[in-house]
Amino acid sequence: MGFTLDIGSKAPAFHLPATDGRTYTLENFKDATALVVFFTCNHCPYVIGSDEVTRRTAEKYKAKGVVFVAINSNSEKTHAEDDFAHMVTRMQEQKFPWVYLRDESQDAAKAYGGLRTPHFFLFGKDRKLVYTGRGVDSPRDTAKMTVNDLENALEDCVAGKAVRVPLTNPIGCNVKWLGKDAHWMPPEACDLA
Repeated sequence: MGFTLDIGSKAPAFHLPATDGRTYTLENFKDATALVVFFTCNHCPYVIGSDEVTRRTAEKYKAKGVVFVAINSNSEKTHAEDDFAHMVTRMQEQKFPWVYLRDESQDAAKAYGGLRTPHFFLFGKDRKLVYTGRGVDSPRDTAKMTVNDLENALEDCVAGKAVRVPLTNPIGCNVKWLGKDAHWMPPEACDLA
């Protein structure tokens, strides 16, 4: 078994604080038609470069009952700007259409197998994984983007179809693991696709 959740796996539970002052669990999103959990952060150029595309996708699918949940698991000891205070400021400035959760223990990143920022996980109504990987093929510079894999997966999922490409490699910075070099990857984390 690899580091990242396999297609068909159930969404792992979590209990995490959000920038809005609340604490959320997986159960808070039980009514969503589909759930996108994605690992992100405050500083990564791949996140910053693709945030507006992710926003448009989240807004497009909100009316169809799809909920987006962002999780920042990065160690603030590696990048101080990934701390909770900077998360709150970022949400106040950007007003993203998702909840932004802090995974300081990194337990959620380990449970899901989050490898990079951003790294997306799409779960159907039954909360089984139907897609994982990148959002788009050029997240750092979306002007060069040729495919939005996340939107394609959402289109299929919401239509009740099998996702045409269920697995892609996430593109972005490594998750910053506590006590590890900034470029460290879990040894069992090989390329997904």
